[in-house]
Amino acid sequence: MTKYQAKTLKTENSVDDFILSVDNDRQPDCQAIVQLMREESGYPPKMWGPAIIGFGSYHYKYASGHEGDAPIVAFSPRKTAISLYLGMFEGRDELLSQLGKHRTGKGCIYINKLADIDTVILRKMVTAVLTQYKKL
Repeated sequence: MTKYQAKTLKTENSVDDFILSVDNDRQPDCQAIVQLMREESGYPPKMWGPAIIGFGSYHYKYASGHEGDAPIVAFSPRKTAISLYLGMFEGRDELLSQLGKHRTGKGCIYINKLADIDTVILRKMVTAVLTQYKKL
């Protein structure tokens, strides 16, 4: 049996260079999300793989033996939307109902632009995620 290798690993690539490679109209939103997540988390932004900006990290291990590291909070500017990686946390549904225009996927929250959401609620969501991880 081959050991699983995580695809998304922390890199030393430049967050600023990555943001400059994003569509010009998305760059201000990316810079604002970096600032918001940095302020709320207290962690510097780091690149995870080629297109995810993450803050902090944690180690996970599943019953299957699969383990690895992942950012505590992260986002990625994709072609169709900005993906917010906040995972599951206490109060998630209530905060999502107050967030503004968004869609959800497995563990992601998708927004078209920062102006579509309430950034005060996004800050509360980031704080909730960090509070949960500190309890682990």
